[in-house]
Formats: sequence, C-alpha cells, structure tokens
Amino acid sequence: MLEKIREGSQGPVAKVILGAVILSFALAGIGGYLGQTTEQPVAEVNGVKISQTEFNRAYQNERNRLEQQFGEYFAQIAADPNYMAQIRQGVVDRLVQQELQTQLAHELGLRVSDESVKQAILELPYFQIGGQFNNDRYLQVIRQMNFQPDAFREYLREEMTRSQLISAVAGTDFALDNELTNAVALQQQTRSIDYVVVSKESLQEGIEVTEQEIADYYDLNTSQFLAPEQVSVSYIDLNAANLDLQSTVSEEEVKAYYEQNSAQYVEPEKRRVSHILIDNSEDDDAARSKAEDLLAQLQQGSDFAALAESSSDDIVSAEMGGDLDWIERDMMDPAFEEAAFALNAKGDFSDVVESEFGYHIIQLTDIQSQQTKPYDDVKADLRAELERTEKVNAFYEKQTQMSEVAFEMSDNLVDAAETVGVEVTTTPLVARNELPAPLNTPAVVSAIFSPDVLEDGMNSEVVEVGDEHVVIVRISEHKPASTKPLADVSGEIKTRLVSQKASELAKEKATTLFAEISAGKSLTELATEQGLELRQEAALTRQAYAVSPAIVQQVFKMAHPTDTPVVDKVELSNGDAAIVALKSVTNASVEGELEAQQKQNITMAQVNKNYMVFIDALKAKAELNLPAQATAAE
Repeated sequence: MLEKIREGSQGPVAKVILGAVILSFALAGIGGYLGQTTEQPVAEVNGVKISQTEFNRAYQNERNRLEQQFGEYFAQIAADPNYMAQIRQGVVDRLVQQELQTQLAHELGLRVSDESVKQAILELPYFQIGGQFNNDRYLQVIRQMNFQPDAFREYLREEMTRSQLISAVAGTDFALDNELTNAVALQQQTRSIDYVVVSKESLQEGIEVTEQEIADYYDLNTSQFLAPEQVSVSYIDLNAANLDLQSTVSEEEVKAYYEQNSAQYVEPEKRRVSHILIDNSEDDDAARSKAEDLLAQLQQGSDFAALAESSSDDIVSAEMGGDLDWIERDMMDPAFEEAAFALNAKGDFSDVVESEFGYHIIQLTDIQSQQTKPYDDVKADLRAELERTEKVNAFYEKQTQMSEVAFEMSDNLVDAAETVGVEVTTTPLVARNELPAPLNTPAVVSAIFSPDVLEDGMNSEVVEVGDEHVVIVRISEHKPASTKPLADVSGEIKTRLVSQKASELAKEKATTLFAEISAGKSLTELATEQGLELRQEAALTRQAYAVSPAIVQQVFKMAHPTDTPVVDKVELSNGDAAIVALKSVTNASVEGELEAQQKQNITMAQVNKNYMVFIDALKAKAELNLPAQATAAE
C-alpha cells in the first residue's frame, strides 16, 4: 500500500495538488499555526486536542483573507452573526480534516525527503525575485513569520508530509483512456431541437384583476410591502488627521527631540555569519562525531563554504556556502547567538555548538558596528512624528471637552461642535444599511439604534471609528419600519397578479399544445396554427447561452429520438412555458490525443468527489469530540 501511495504522489495530478496546498498555506500565513496551549480545546480528534489558540490563529487568518477580499464591506458582512458562525465552523472543520490527515500520514510512515523540501523552498514564488529564488528574500519572509531557517524547514516538511497523503489519494485516482474519451464526447454532444415559447406577456391582454383580489393579496403578503426603518443622523466627526496645528514645529524643536531620543536612532551591531548544520534528530553521537570531524578539517585549512555546500544539513543555506545573511541579537537560538557574537574577526569560526536543531559550526563573514543615524537622515520623519504627536495631544484634549459638553447639553450637538471647532453634519433619511462613512461601522450603528439615542433623543457617547478618530451622534429624525398603505402598492400588486394569471394561462396553453402533439400533430403545424414562432437549434450544446437554461437542461435529459421527435413541455423561470421537440442527437467524434486541460478537468472532477468520500471515511472511523459552536477572540 505504501508503495502505491509513494508512486501515486509522484504523478502530475498529485504535483498540481501539492503545489496548490503549499501555495495556500503560504498565503494564509503559516506562522499562525504554531504554538501549544492548555486552553479548552475546540475539538478533539482521536484523543488529540485542537487548542483554542490554534483555532483563534487559523480563524484570524481566515478573517484577514476575507478582509482583503471584501475590503471596506467586510465590516458589514462581519456584523451578521450567522455568517460569521459559518466561518468559524468552517475553520474548525478544516482543522479537524488536517489533523485526521496528519494522523494517517504518521500511521503510514510517510516522510518527505530533504531534497523535496529544498525544491519546494526554491520554487515557492514568495521567495523569488524576477522568477528566481533569492536567499535574502527567503530569510526576510520567514523571519516575518517568526521562523529560523531550520525551524522553517522542519515545519515545511510536516506540511508536505500531510500534503503527500492528499497527493497520494489524488494521484492514485485515474480514468481509463476510453473513459476520458467518452466523457469528452458526452460533454461535446450536440442536439437538434425545434421549440416554441408560450409567452405570458402575449396572454396578459384582457386579464382582469378585481380590487378584492388586490386587497386579499395585500392582506396575505403584508411583509412584502414594508418600508424600512429610516433615520436622519446628526454627528460630530473628530479626526486627529484633520486637525490644524496652532503653530508649526521649529527646526530647534526637531533637533532637541533628536538629541533627547538619540538612543532610538542607534542601529545595533550586526554580524553576517555562515554555518554548517549537522542534524542530530536520528543519531546524536554520530552527528556530534561528524561535526567534530568537519571542525578538524576546517582547522587544517579546508574551505568553509565548500564544506557547508557538501556536508550541511541546512539544505537552503548550504547552496550559499552556509550563508545565513545578517543577524542581530535576539534573533537566533541562544547558544548559536552566543557563539556567533563571541567571534572576533572575519573568517574566524567557532567550535562545535549544540542547539535544538543539531550541531553547528559558525563562521563570521562580516561585521557592521553599532552606529547612529545622522540627524539629516531622520529629521523629516522626526518633524512628522512631532506634528503627529501634537495633533494627537490636541485630539485627546478636544475629545474630552467635546464629550463633557455633549453630555451636559445632551439635547443638541451644536455646543459640543463649537467647543472643538468643527461643524455638525446631518444625513438625509436613510436605512440602517445605507448609512454613509464614518457612520457605517458596527459600533456607530449600534450607538445610533441604542435606546438612549433612538428612543430618548440623547447624544451618544464618544464612539471610536479608527485610530484617533471618533464621532458623537444623535437622531434628527426617525421613521420606524411600517407597512406601506394599500393605495401606494395597489399598482404593483395588480402587475404581479396579472403576471401570475398570465403565467398560469401560459402553462395551461402549453399543456393543451402538448396534448395535441401527443395526439399526432407536429410542432410545426401547431406553431403555424397558433401563430407561435418556431425556433430551431441545429446543434445545441450543454453550454448554450442563447437558449433558456431550463430548456437546455431538459433537452439533455430527454431520451434519444428514433423515427419521430421526442417532445416535452418545460416551465421557464420567468413564468413562460415551452414545448420542445428533440429531433436528433449528434455524438462528438473525439480523435487523436485529448488536450491536457481536458484530461485534467475530468480527472480533477473525479478526484474531488473521491477525496470528499475519503475524508468522510476518516471521520466515520475517528473518535471526534466536536462542540456545537466554536468561538474566537474578535
């Protein structure tokens, strides 16, 4: 079985899926899945707990993805508790699936080789510049994820091991050549049809609707004629970014600030180092012996970069002669860092150093001494920072004043606005979901529709809408949700009833025509007698857009005709009805080799179906403890 899995995981389909999985975790932020906790788990899979911390991080990754996708509209979407509950449950389901896959992969003894890990790193687009792997970019990205190179490599190995199982499931699925050919032929099959459409619009003339029918419809469907609740909101918008400074920041103030905070502009000492890593996870004694042998070779004059390239288990840095780029204090493993900063001159190398990743030999390749940034290089930033600080200080002072006055004079906003030098803005009557910025945030909407503001007519408390950005709101006018009067919607109801009656007439007429065809008349004869347009499609495809989807769907369900056309009636989504005569079926002739894309589309459809069956089977055999609802720190 393992041999089949390994063979399957090397196929082209498996490689496509593996690439997609690697790409997906890179997008999501793989650093978010690290960490353990003793908190109450959100799920338990065969005794393995999925922690609340792990869930929160995965949930936050999903929120970030949705915020990028929906932009400013995400706040409105997130205000729907049912929608967010679905998102949370989806995250739990995904984590459970991953844990089931991990457990099965370990049970089967699957493992990813060093060469595969290396190749994955080199091919990930996030580590490339101009389509080529860039070591500096690689180090920058993984450090942003709070990874050291060795830790990243091991994490990636674990992700790829789990992906190997998924790839194996997909890679062992196949379709025979004749199955692929038949599937393509079926997809490309065309059908020749005649059809007529009985339009409801053509039957509307003469339809009468009584006042009683309109009244009855209104009484039975009052919920369809609700006028939404509307409010006109007056508000004060106080934003630090919009405040004017009383005076400009002088050059002397900037220089004084620079002198007082010079420690902030000191660039700490940096060291560029290379290393040779010997992995000790399998045989510690053998690893130490190998490291000491390499140290002896270096002491005898061997080239460090050459030994790193040939012997280091850090497969990425090995290609660079062991180079780890520039490091600072508190970036690396403590033992590694202590040894690296103990080296005195370029070219010096350490003794064998043990860390949690194995045994290292470290070489110092460059030193950048501690230095202070010149005043001219930072003065523009310092001026902006001082101006920002003055605006923020003024903002909080004004916010306090505004809040006090708005509380004391709770029946208007004019006094509070004059106190801070801004104007009161008033919106027209709008529905809850049509409030303009900056009022269209959940916090402000909640304040507007709170009892104190909406019912008692008071000013709201200060509501934060952003960094150093607040509003105070009050209701200028309120129109509760109400049912529109019958007189206002009578015309709309009449139109609906006429349309409904016409649709029923169209269905009845189609039924009558179908009965006549069943009795022996042809569709052509009926079209001529009834004055209906006979429409023809000589080669209708499954993807046709010029014909109603309901007709296309029904036509490809109908039996193949023999001596006479196969006829059926179809109800269309717009209320019309149709009579369709299927005259012939033309099977596509698939010759030669299928296109790769065609093969992949058919195979992937089968793969997706079988993969979900596979996941369901794992769940059925597993001991799952799944709470009814997962929660996340917002």
